[in-house]
Order: sequence, then C-alpha cells, then structure tokens
Amino acid sequence: MLHAKLETKVLDVLKEKIQMIETDEGAIYLVGPIKLPVNLHGETVVFQWYCWLNRCQATEDYQEIIDQLSSANLAEYQQSSVLVYGDFEESDDALIRMHSICHTGDIFGSKRCDCGYQLKQSMQNIVDHGTGALFYLANHEGRGIGLFSKAMAYVLQENGYDTVEANESLGFVDDSRNYEDAIRVLKTLRAKPVTLMTNNPKKLEALQKAGLPVSGREPLWGDKSEYNEKYLQTKILRSGHLGEEGTPE
Repeated sequence: MLHAKLETKVLDVLKEKIQMIETDEGAIYLVGPIKLPVNLHGETVVFQWYCWLNRCQATEDYQEIIDQLSSANLAEYQQSSVLVYGDFEESDDALIRMHSICHTGDIFGSKRCDCGYQLKQSMQNIVDHGTGALFYLANHEGRGIGLFSKAMAYVLQENGYDTVEANESLGFVDDSRNYEDAIRVLKTLRAKPVTLMTNNPKKLEALQKAGLPVSGREPLWGDKSEYNEKYLQTKILRSGHLGEEGTPE
C-alpha cells in the first residue's frame, strides 16, 4: 500500500514534465523543462534543459515507463538532450545548434578538433541572440562511429590518414549521423523559423527536408591551430563543409 502511494506521488511530480512524441518505431519520451544554471565563460546563465529517450513502445502510461528505468540499463546507452534559452516557443527567430557529442573535444578540451569551441561558442551566441536551443546529440560521436572506433580512427590519423580516409578504412561511411529524433523534438518545442549555426550543409538539408522553417544559417568557425588545421581543411575539401563566407574554400 505504501509503495503504491509513493508511486502515485512520484508520478504526480513527474507527469507534468513528460511528453510523448510518437515515431514510426515507437515513441520519444521528452522530460523537461528543468532549470539548469550553466557556467558560461565565467558567468552563470540559466538554461532550460530537456532530455529524451527513444523507446520501441508508445504509451501514455508514464508509470510504466518509470517502472522500467531501474532495469533498463540506461547508463549503458547514450541519451540526447537540449538546452533551451529565452522564449524559444514564441520568439520570432531563434538560433539553434545541432551539436554532435565529442568526448575528447567537449569534455577534455582536445585541440585535435574544433568541437569544444563550437559547443561553448554556440551557447554564447544563443545567449547573445536572446533565444535559442542547443541540441546535444549523444549518439553522434565520431560522426556516428562511436568512441572506441573514433580512438582507432585517431591512430590511423596519426599515421597519415585524414578523417574521411580513417573512417572509411574502418568500414564506416564518412558521416552516418541521423537527425530525425532531434527534429521531432524541435518540432515539439517550436513551430516558428530558426537560424541554424553550422558549417555542414547536410544538417541544413535535414531540417529543410523535414519541413522546418529555416530562416538562415550562421557559420561557426574558430579555434584553428596547428593541431586541427588538417582536420578543418578535410571538413571543407572532403566532407563538403562550407567556409566562413558560405562557400567551399
């Protein structure tokens, strides 16, 4: 009896913060918003944080989802999330960033890539703009090859391979990232136009193909160094990324 009462109390607290987004394979469960104060360049900025989970079942019985959490081994799998700033739903225009997780760049501050710089700079740009959202896509490590494979790709890069050659030599395509779930979450949070921060035309194309109103694109280059110069050039010359002026360099 006591356990049932506790379950009811937990569900009462959580149910207003859970949304179900149906997909072809099941559903995305979106939790939030959650107040998240963030240290951004020495200042505290308050974002609203959401996290989502993709499941093969579609149910609005959220108690069933809650009951499965402790046995679902979610720590073994990556979940994506989004940081929202300002009046994201109603503002006329908003900046967004579809950011792929980079364990080495985002966490360790590696200079082999520009990911850590892009993460912090996009957050700052969103705050400066007044509203926007940073989507942090956890299953995108190494352009979709995973962290362990990325480590092996780094070994190949240290032996003369570029990023594309290393990925392909390990049996992967250059870029296998998928944005469908993030786009579904974006559509749930906002219907008005967005400006996308990216150098990658594939991200822009993914949003446009999904019917999202995209009002523009902002480049996000920076933190060039001796350690990532070849990596950045490979993005442009091999992967089709756009230079700072919007065209391949």
